[in-house]
Amino acid sequence: MTNKDQMQAALLDGPKQPFRVASVVRPTPKSGEVLVRIKASGVNPLDLKIRAGQAAHARHPLPAILGIDLAGTVEAVGPGVAAFREGDEVYGMTGGVGGVQGSLAEYAAVDAALLARKPSNLAMREAAALPLIFITAWEGLVDRAKVQAGQKVLVHGGAGGVGHVAVQLARARGAEVFATGSAKSTAFIAQIGATPIDYNVMTVDDCVARYTGGRGFDVIYDTVGGTTLDASFNAVRRFGHVVSALGWGTHALAPLSFRAGTYSGVFTLLPLLTNEGRAHHGEILREATGLVEAGKLRPRLDPRRFGLGSAGAAHAAIEDRSAEGKIVIDIAG
Repeated sequence: MTNKDQMQAALLDGPKQPFRVASVVRPTPKSGEVLVRIKASGVNPLDLKIRAGQAAHARHPLPAILGIDLAGTVEAVGPGVAAFREGDEVYGMTGGVGGVQGSLAEYAAVDAALLARKPSNLAMREAAALPLIFITAWEGLVDRAKVQAGQKVLVHGGAGGVGHVAVQLARARGAEVFATGSAKSTAFIAQIGATPIDYNVMTVDDCVARYTGGRGFDVIYDTVGGTTLDASFNAVRRFGHVVSALGWGTHALAPLSFRAGTYSGVFTLLPLLTNEGRAHHGEILREATGLVEAGKLRPRLDPRRFGLGSAGAAHAAIEDRSAEGKIVIDIAG
């Protein structure tokens, strides 16, 4: 076996174990796949749950290569792929769950349906930060809630990964956006075009009274879960819509029912786990590319740099809550 048949990857041998950089067999694209030379790998909180053995819903048996998001260059094209060719710069949410190889490696054989061309005005690092969070925001706001111009939208966790993208997406579609966050995040929330709400100062009831005249918000996107989702059922207007990306636990739906409101959950992993709807993920990322190139969307990145050998430190930056923006790992080679 030659060096050309090998690649470097960060392997996770078992739950809560350190990453181990090793040489492994480089994949070959099958029918419908492209081989991507990975330049950057986005890190998501789900990666930490998988590493800790706390994400049964992601079904990623170990040992494995983690990493859900990637950006890179098409190195080779498998049979039946017409949308991409060698040299194309692409990005996508492509693996790291369901037993599919992740992006903490120099190469990955990727289902072409999951990819889109990278925005021309984003660096690889920035592009790798977007796929999961943009797809999650789009599925909630557009596919489920069908957000429209003129609506009042409340985003819980507006400075977070999904939250700051949801704010920009709702704004791009003409909505008036409000977003909750801590005191230190209010300046950033205002910078991306939303009215900031310090959740330590104002209750959800206060927000409804102050910003909607007591009617409630047309659409609420919850990225926090728990009691925040419960409060959202009381803060939506009649016939309004609540979306949550963290609908865990037990929740009373009566407050929502009394408003004749509707609720949707978002499970972004579904196409990767079931093979259903994969082409839609590629479509959503093409929408992201258009918004980025039009100057209506920009991911927020933590400025620190990490490589394959410091993947553990990248995870720690999320775990200790020191990250200010998305963490991205640069893939050398």
